[in-house]
Amino acid sequence: MKDLQSSQGFMCHMTPSATLAITAKAKELKAQGLDVCSMCAGEPDFDTPRAIKDACIDALNAGKVTYTPASGLVELRKLVAEKFVRDNGIKTTWEQTVVAPGAKFSVFSALAALCGPGDEVILPAPYWLSYPEMIRATGAKVVELPTRAENNYEVDPAELERLITDNTRALILNTPSNPTGIVYRKETLERIAEVVVRRNIMVIADEIYERLVYDAAKPHVSIAALGDEIGERTVTVNGFSKTYAMTGWRLGYLTAPRWLAKKIIAFQSHTTSNATTFAQYGAVAALQGAAEAEVAMMCKAFAARRDLIYALVSAIPGVKCVKPQGAFYLFCDVSSFGLSSEEFCHRLLEEERLAVIPCGAFGAEGAIRLSYACSEENIRAAAQRLAQLCAKLK
Repeated sequence: MKDLQSSQGFMCHMTPSATLAITAKAKELKAQGLDVCSMCAGEPDFDTPRAIKDACIDALNAGKVTYTPASGLVELRKLVAEKFVRDNGIKTTWEQTVVAPGAKFSVFSALAALCGPGDEVILPAPYWLSYPEMIRATGAKVVELPTRAENNYEVDPAELERLITDNTRALILNTPSNPTGIVYRKETLERIAEVVVRRNIMVIADEIYERLVYDAAKPHVSIAALGDEIGERTVTVNGFSKTYAMTGWRLGYLTAPRWLAKKIIAFQSHTTSNATTFAQYGAVAALQGAAEAEVAMMCKAFAARRDLIYALVSAIPGVKCVKPQGAFYLFCDVSSFGLSSEEFCHRLLEEERLAVIPCGAFGAEGAIRLSYACSEENIRAAAQRLAQLCAKLK
């Protein structure tokens, strides 16, 4: 008789998210009545704007609860295309857009439509820890491309070119970045685009934090907007989770070259069908501008928190960090203390009751990530607790 437990499914080697593990441990300690300060959350600490929720409620009350096309409501796809053209300068049409149950699934569906066994995907490190798992799930190989703090954690185009082979299918580019918080400079993107076009590979550009940028000198730039040739080789992914505080709604979207969009739509039709119908009507309200005042308020709050956490943490001896330019994460090099990321975070939680994310699984051993999607009071407490452990270790 077969041993079913020893079966080797195509995606059986995925590992659980390290961020979820530390978050669960922090919640467990809180449930025991302990004073735990958590800096783990990868989501805004604001509620979804009222107008977006009302649009969803109205859709439910109107009986808009049946299937939509697998690629999403046509009304929403048209608004997505208009957004890409207006806000990002990306040439696209609504037929090239796909609405999905989360931007995470949009990234995965693009990889699944592009890659298979024997293919390679270049992944700049540090990276969001789900990217390598997604790549391996398609059967493709992860090719890590290290980046450096002194270069703003941006890809060096010359190093990118050296890693491209006949098997390279794509480069993943995340700006603003999780976990580093950096925003790519336009001149760097232009040099990357030149390599991509000349070597004929695809770019999967994850721009989920696009609206959360804080410095006028470092605005968000979409690589797909830098010319027709790079546009035809780019999948641009975005979503509603971060900008509109809609993480639990699970709504993402992308635009891709027409030939690839068709493949992605086919893949989605056999996996998820459509994203939740009534949630899509909330997204329609979001893209129609119903919550712009709230979005501006959230961005202003994150900018103030960014300044506060950077000032406090960068002053701690032994901790090195680059000032974040976007998203809501502070990425810190704590390798000077001689512990692995996991060991450092374990001691921080056990001894100081501060939960942060170890970045070994992000391709950055010796680093940690703190989320400042929380109150200023929480930020001050976190910095104090971090300083206390660092003082012990020194």
